[in-house]
Amino acid sequence: MNYNVAAVRAHFPALAEGAAHFDGPGGSQSPTQVADAVAGVLTSAVANKGVMTTAERRATDIVDAARAAAADLVGGDPAGIVFGRSMTQLTYDFARTLAKSWGPGDEIVVTRLDHDSNVRPWVQAATAVGATVRFASFDPATCVLTPDDVAQVVSARTRLVALTAASNLLGSRPDVATVAATAHEAGALVYVDGVHLTPHAFVDMAALGADFYACSPYKFLGPHLGMLAASPALLEELHPDKLMPSSDVVPERFEFGTLPYESLAGTTAAIDFLADLVPGTGSRRLRLAASVEALEQHESVLLAQLENGLAEVPGVNRFGDPDRPRTPTVLFTVDGVAPAEVYRALGQRGVNAPAGTFYAYECARVLGIEDTGAVRAGIAPYTDKSDVDRLLEGVAAIAG
Repeated sequence: MNYNVAAVRAHFPALAEGAAHFDGPGGSQSPTQVADAVAGVLTSAVANKGVMTTAERRATDIVDAARAAAADLVGGDPAGIVFGRSMTQLTYDFARTLAKSWGPGDEIVVTRLDHDSNVRPWVQAATAVGATVRFASFDPATCVLTPDDVAQVVSARTRLVALTAASNLLGSRPDVATVAATAHEAGALVYVDGVHLTPHAFVDMAALGADFYACSPYKFLGPHLGMLAASPALLEELHPDKLMPSSDVVPERFEFGTLPYESLAGTTAAIDFLADLVPGTGSRRLRLAASVEALEQHESVLLAQLENGLAEVPGVNRFGDPDRPRTPTVLFTVDGVAPAEVYRALGQRGVNAPAGTFYAYECARVLGIEDTGAVRAGIAPYTDKSDVDRLLEGVAAIAG
C-alpha cells in the first residue's frame, strides 16, 4: 500500500518551522492529534482514579485506554503494561526488584551494543547483591551482535539477559528471538530494550521471546513517558518496594504515585495515529501491522537514498554493514571535521542531525568514538525525499 508522506507531514505543526528532522532517535516530533489529546485532558475535570465522580471515571478510562493501546502496539496484555517516567526509570525499578532474588554465584548478561539504560541499572543492581556481570560484545567492523556473541557468556548460572532490539547509536538489529531462546534454555529471563525498534517495526514481544519489553512513547510520536510490557503472571511474582497504602494490584504495584493522565492520553493518540498511517480496517493491532509495513517500505527507500548519497561523498565514513538488518539510522563521520562541527554546520542549514555517543557508552567505546562521537541521522514517519536531499547537500558542502 502506498505511503502518503505528504498527508502524514500535514499533521505535524513542528515541520512548519522549516527544519529537516533527523533527530528522531533522540525524540520524535508529535502530530496534532497527540497535542489535542494532551490538551483535552488538561482542560477537563480529572481526579485520582475511581468510579464515583465524572472526574474519577475519566482518569480511570484514560489509564485503561492507554494500557489497551500499548498492548496492541507490542503484542502484549493490557494487564501487563506498566507506565513510568522513562524507560531508564522503569529499568532501574525492575533491576532493583529482580535483584532481590539474586546473590553470589548468579550471573547477569548485558551487551556492549546497548544504550546505557539497559546496561548500568543491571550492572549496579547485580554488584549491590554480589552477582556477577558478564558482557557480550560485538564486531566493530560489522556493528552486529550475533547470537553466538551472547551465547558465549550465557551459562546455567545466568538469571537475566538484557539486550537491545535495535542499537540507538547504529540502528543494527540483533537476532533477539535466537538470543532469547538461548537465555530461556538456561533458565534466564530476557529484558528487551525496544526504544529504538518500536518506531520502525511491527513489534510482537512473544515472537521476540521478551519476558520484559520496554520502550518510550516519545520516540514513536508521543509524549515523554516510559512503558514496559510483561505477562501479568510474571509481574505477580515480583514485589517492588512501595508505599504501604499504595495498590498491590498488578500492574499498579509498579507505578509509584499518580500517573500523568495527559501523557497517557497522548500515548494512546500516538498509537492510534501510527495505526492509521495508511487507510485500513479491522482491529487496531491489525491496522498497526498494515501501517508499519507501509512505513518500513517508505523508510527503506529513504535509507537507501541516504546510504547511497553518503557513499558518494569523499571523506564520509559510515559505521556498520548496510546489508545487515537495521533501523533507518546512519552513523557517520567526515574526515577532517569534528562531528560536533558537522552537527553545527548542518543545523545552520536547517538540518537537525546531532552528534555524540547518545548514551550508548559501551558501544561507543567498542567503536573507538567515546571521546568524539559521530553524527547520527535517523529517518522518521514524517521524513521525505527532500529532507534527505538537504542532508546530503549539507554533508557534501561540509566535506568540501
